[in-house]
Amino acid sequence: MICLGIESTAHTFGVGIVRWNGTILANLKESVTSIKGGMIPAEVAKHHREVANKILHKALEAAKVSLNNINLISYSAGPGLPPCLRVGRDEAVRLSKQENIPLIGINHCVAHLTIGDLLCKTQHPLYVYVSGVNTQIIALAGKRLRVFGETLDIGLGNALDKFGRAANLGFPAGAELEKKSEGGTYIELPYAVKGMDVSFSGIVTKAQRLLKEGTPLSDVCFSMQETCFAMLTEIAERALSHTEKKTLLLVGGVAANKRLCNMLQIMCKERGATFAAVPLEFSGDQGAMIAWQGILENKSGRVDNPELADIRPYERTDDVDVTW
Repeated sequence: MICLGIESTAHTFGVGIVRWNGTILANLKESVTSIKGGMIPAEVAKHHREVANKILHKALEAAKVSLNNINLISYSAGPGLPPCLRVGRDEAVRLSKQENIPLIGINHCVAHLTIGDLLCKTQHPLYVYVSGVNTQIIALAGKRLRVFGETLDIGLGNALDKFGRAANLGFPAGAELEKKSEGGTYIELPYAVKGMDVSFSGIVTKAQRLLKEGTPLSDVCFSMQETCFAMLTEIAERALSHTEKKTLLLVGGVAANKRLCNMLQIMCKERGATFAAVPLEFSGDQGAMIAWQGILENKSGRVDNPELADIRPYERTDDVDVTW
């Protein structure tokens, strides 16, 4: 049994092919990047439409399978940018009808969590989920993935990208910002922790102002990372204490940042907890996680009608019933 997963929530169009036992056969993607500016949804959707067929066939070739071998098609139904989500939905529906393959639309955020569990062999950890739009501290309670803390304004990835535009670091800016932070000196930035929630907009505004005033880029980048990551570490530690979890799993695109991993690992060690981070290839958006989440939900009996397949741009992590 094999599932083909299609990812298209934002700047990445990806196709992953995964066996029912969790073996990943292929994971191909292509992302929109730019030297200046960020994402224009209509242009990103156009990119996705242009590369969809190419990525699909490359994934099938890499997995050494054909569409005749696919038993389930899974796609990101949300959350995400509606024009981009529709591209993935339309491609999934087309393939489902053309090849008479069952279809399922899943939650992108939940897929980030479950691919982490698969690859890191964790079970019911405390999740620290940090991507472009999303910054959440999550744990399973009952039949829902409960959000114990989150951003009150913009996600951490978007905060880094917003500063990156002002600093001409390109898009996405996270990796370049991490490089530029090397050798930097700490400058105080707003530290905005409110209970279990965090706020990044004030940090971005102050960092942009410092840059305009002539503060060295390395100092501003270093200070942004240290401040934002310390805030996340604080609320993650509080959530570990509250939930009495013994494992913390870092997932999402920002999980690729070595300094964030280091800070969370130190905190976990001091608390006697285990730290794990999703492997780099699977930290950002990609199709393998969509395929795996489709498998999990299909195993529990779920399947969608292709004629009614839709997108859910604003669906939250804690809106999803955990049936797997």
